[in-house]
Amino acid sequence: MSMKDAVAAFVHDGAIVCLEGFTHLVPTAAGHEIIRQGRKDLTVVRMTADIVVDQMIAAGCVSRLVSSFVGNSSAGSLGELRRRIERADPAPLAFEEYSHYGMVCRYLAGSQRLPFYPLRSYGGSDLPGVNSDLRKVTSPYPGPDGEPEQIYVVPPVNPDVTIIHAQRADRRGNTQIWGLTGIQAEAVYAADKAIVVVEEVVEDEVVRSDPNRTLVPSHAVDAVVVCPRGAHPSFAQGYYDRDNDFYRAWSHISKDPERLRAWLAEWVYGTADHAGYVEKLGEEFWAGLAVGEALSEPVNYGRRL
Repeated sequence: MSMKDAVAAFVHDGAIVCLEGFTHLVPTAAGHEIIRQGRKDLTVVRMTADIVVDQMIAAGCVSRLVSSFVGNSSAGSLGELRRRIERADPAPLAFEEYSHYGMVCRYLAGSQRLPFYPLRSYGGSDLPGVNSDLRKVTSPYPGPDGEPEQIYVVPPVNPDVTIIHAQRADRRGNTQIWGLTGIQAEAVYAADKAIVVVEEVVEDEVVRSDPNRTLVPSHAVDAVVVCPRGAHPSFAQGYYDRDNDFYRAWSHISKDPERLRAWLAEWVYGTADHAGYVEKLGEEFWAGLAVGEALSEPVNYGRRL
């Protein structure tokens, strides 16, 4: 499907939308299309809420954020998010905070359709004081000392739609990722619908030749969208590098509400789609993010004689 058609079909006002990709393969282009289509009142679930989330909040798409980290990827702050949470300016943003592992456990529970997932890491933490969904249950098994044990649990997350970015897929939706990975597979399985955005669609034989790279199988995918360079300013291993200059610039852009909205007007609303965004940046720009070869050694899977 085209990005426009996939977002129109599966992202609706008021939906719970998961955007996953950990530093690498951030589904930025999908976030921009959600902005272009004017979606409202979304609950966005993203472990590492970063620039694309800040942009979606500024565009008025997001009323609730569920995350375990908010920040501009070691390069500064998210100005719009801070204004909304700290001063409700220009409107409040509901924020549910978890630890990274707490979010992983929520995805695990959601993908397995479990009622909750246990974890020990909230013991001694202040997080239960700000998030009432972090609760304790009595384990049905004795603790290390032989006595009944109280253990923290987190609820499942089951998005209406999960969107991930990946390097490649075949036309059936068998999706392959290499390099830095996150919780993409579990986020897809936890959702009712899934959109996979890829740098390229390849022939079935390419995927079959290296099946262990298939993180998301076709039966879990509802739409495949081909969108080259769709993770910018993050990176796609083997395709283009991280745009560190933009990450540094975003702290200054987002700090000024008028400058931020001017950026959205020019780079998101002012482009018909991501291809227009890519073209506007220009080939000289993309040449600066080009990467050389670092080939993996071939693997012999063997075959019956």
